[in-house]
Amino acid sequence: MKSAIHDLLRAAVATLVADGQFDASTLPLPQLDRTRDPAHGDLATNLALVLAKQFGTKPRELAQQLVNALPTSPVLARVEIAGPGFINFFLTDTAYHAVIPQILTTGCNFGRSQHGAGKRVQVEFVSANPTGPLHVGHGRGAAYGAVVADLLAAIGFDVHREYYVNDAGRQMDILGTSVWLRYLELCGEDVRFPSNGYKGDYVWDIAATLHREHGDVYRVETAEVFAGVPLDAANADEPAREDGDKEAHIDGLIAAAKRLLGDNRYRYVFELGLNVILDDIRADLASFGVEYQEWFSERSLTERGAVNRAIERLRSGGHLYEQDGALWFRSTAFGDEKDRVVVRENGQMTYFASDIAYHMDKLERGFERVIDIWGADHHGYIPRVKAALTALGDDVTRLEVLLVQFAILYRGGEKAQMSTRSGEFVTLRQLRNEVGCDAARFFYVMRRCEQHLDFDLDLAKSQSADNPVYYVQYAHARVSSVLRQAVEKGLALEPSAGVTNLELLTTAHELALVQTLSRYPELVETAALRAEPHQLTQYLRELANEFHTYYNAQQFLVPDAALRDARLKLILATRQVLRNGLSLLGVSAPESM
Repeated sequence: MKSAIHDLLRAAVATLVADGQFDASTLPLPQLDRTRDPAHGDLATNLALVLAKQFGTKPRELAQQLVNALPTSPVLARVEIAGPGFINFFLTDTAYHAVIPQILTTGCNFGRSQHGAGKRVQVEFVSANPTGPLHVGHGRGAAYGAVVADLLAAIGFDVHREYYVNDAGRQMDILGTSVWLRYLELCGEDVRFPSNGYKGDYVWDIAATLHREHGDVYRVETAEVFAGVPLDAANADEPAREDGDKEAHIDGLIAAAKRLLGDNRYRYVFELGLNVILDDIRADLASFGVEYQEWFSERSLTERGAVNRAIERLRSGGHLYEQDGALWFRSTAFGDEKDRVVVRENGQMTYFASDIAYHMDKLERGFERVIDIWGADHHGYIPRVKAALTALGDDVTRLEVLLVQFAILYRGGEKAQMSTRSGEFVTLRQLRNEVGCDAARFFYVMRRCEQHLDFDLDLAKSQSADNPVYYVQYAHARVSSVLRQAVEKGLALEPSAGVTNLELLTTAHELALVQTLSRYPELVETAALRAEPHQLTQYLRELANEFHTYYNAQQFLVPDAALRDARLKLILATRQVLRNGLSLLGVSAPESM
């Protein structure tokens, strides 16, 4: 319908500029918006206000000229001028009815478009450190990122989904050392486990694999391991010590592990921990309906010289300086709150140096738009990364960072605790097993990404109208139930059959439902371009409500064959749109419930 009105407006403008005073092809595309108040019509445009100066006339006078020049069309009931020059369009019921055959003809492609055709977009999301299983906090980023990517693909963008694997650096060394210390315990060594180590059961499992497959090959006496290692600040068995330093303690243990095991044996333990957890993350995300085109290794950036190349580009641009033995990036010159270290005094590259190289690499791969989806706790990273890209001379406008707030899980009204380091957290797998993928995917994207999300397990498992995903899925199942009844009565109706008698759909419920169906394509486009999946969940809830209200008010399998045919076509179209929308959310559309 918007397309039809656009064409009418273009024709009207062309009529007004037929004298050659203006080139109609250079005039802006008419902006059309849905009106909030039905009294103001169905669609409205501010075109007259935009063009008034160019036409040398008052907006309201130009609006009247445009209205007078509009070609006649069966989609228009009437047109009104409002305020300073807005044009309000009132559409005929016939215009809305036309969406039903369109839905039934295009099927699963209804709502899809080629808006972004030819444009490459990278969406990087989750990218959790492979130091433990994914928890429910990661789940929100996974669901949000997956739906954003699918929405963009639905409107024609070439989307590259990517997971950045942090397979280098201190946190991975802490994991590897934690695995080794648990292994030593399994070998019979009496080990005081560090307060800053990873304590989850999964660390025991990896250590048990190492011990089962290699026996005492990696065993070292405890006294030798802890010799010269700074004191820990605290551990599970002792009170806090003022003279202890948990960070220095774990770093000392990492150094001891590397020294005592040697490069090859340490690397084996390190890789075992990394690969076991990364394989678990891959499987977990796949079971959650999240797939990637690429798992990008942080370590590969160093191995192929990308980090050094990024640092040299910054150095040649005069953006680096040395201080206290470290190499600093002068990020304050580009709006950051303070300068950042890229190479530590011990010669090790920082995580930030890898981040610079990674984003440099992203832009070099030719993506027109790069979307990073990060946890809200990474807010401070945005200015420094953009500062680095600006210093490198890259187009920073190609990078968009979306922050996802934490998801707080409630069970029985009580908040669940989460800490990867302590091992006290609810995993994404546990959540899926408890509420199912459908509820998890739907609930995770019901709010704007920047809003905190309280995830109510009890509500997600309930089979009631209060549970939004159940309510939407039940609408789909209800349509399928009606169609099964029709088949049982010998009234089967194929979606591809001729669509007739739609003029009989005149009740308020029918018109409301068909109007809601007509909004789906523009809703998908808006949700995609704004990266707002919650708009789709809200739409589906509204569509389900319109259908349930209609279901409760009218009979579909009525004796009148023409009316019955029209109503069945309407609910078939409704089922198709529900199915299309749920598919974009990664949620199933059950035939029965």
